[in-house]
Amino acid sequence: MAELDHKDWKGTTGGTIWMQKLMIRWFRHASLYIPYWCMGWIIPFYMLFEHRGYLSSYGLYRRRFGMNPLKAFFYVYLNHFRFGQIIIDRFAMYAGHTSRIDVDGQKLFDELERGTSCFIQLSAHVGNYELAGYSLVPVHKEFYALVFSGETETVTASRMQMFADHHVNMIPVSSDWSHVFVLNEALQKGNIVSMPGDRIFGSPRCITCRFFGTPAKFPLGPFILAVQRNIPLLAVFVMKTGAKTYRIHVRRLKGDNKEALAQCYADELEKIIKQYPTQWFNFYNFWT
Repeated sequence: MAELDHKDWKGTTGGTIWMQKLMIRWFRHASLYIPYWCMGWIIPFYMLFEHRGYLSSYGLYRRRFGMNPLKAFFYVYLNHFRFGQIIIDRFAMYAGHTSRIDVDGQKLFDELERGTSCFIQLSAHVGNYELAGYSLVPVHKEFYALVFSGETETVTASRMQMFADHHVNMIPVSSDWSHVFVLNEALQKGNIVSMPGDRIFGSPRCITCRFFGTPAKFPLGPFILAVQRNIPLLAVFVMKTGAKTYRIHVRRLKGDNKEALAQCYADELEKIIKQYPTQWFNFYNFWT
């Protein structure tokens, strides 16, 4: 069976709209521990029938971490369980639940946020990056986040409500590339732009970096933009550390050219995955 290719991976939160609304209503009156428990029993069946995502995760632990087959299988289960927890956490937050969040690197964000220059904040498909929008709250700048445009009405409306008081503007990826002009204007005005650093959104322009000892393709755009305009780059990873706790890792990316910046990002991403090996959620064949 072939692994899922990045062109086929949609990245949409699972479930129908009514199911998602029901989850939010549930969390307004109930604990998230019951869904955690139920999910532990459901995941084996998901792994059995959703082969492509399973094979991608299995390949990560077998080939990149060098685990034996049994240990790799166990980590695939943990990976799916952690992913399910994070999805549950998101809907619980939409219903009013809170998590304790620690920040490693708050000064890096604050220094750039108070400055007059714009900057780019790179995310990744690890942990629960959405929490960054509720925790790293800008005071002096507006925050423009590039997001997938195919999310459900429930998720989109809930995000907008949560971000309303945090100076966060969601910019959906559009087929006519109009989002590029919005982000460009935001940078010209000295604001913050957030985008994934590990996902190529339709553009064939990419850059190859060493990642877990083998070549992998990363989007070229953020790194060439940073070099051409001398824009500071931050990598931000929001990782789950407990049932109701998260830790945000803020890292400054340094490099004299686009290749060096991209490799610096790939190195930081590799470090965070090694630190939290069950929280890599790029469920397709990432490596070239």
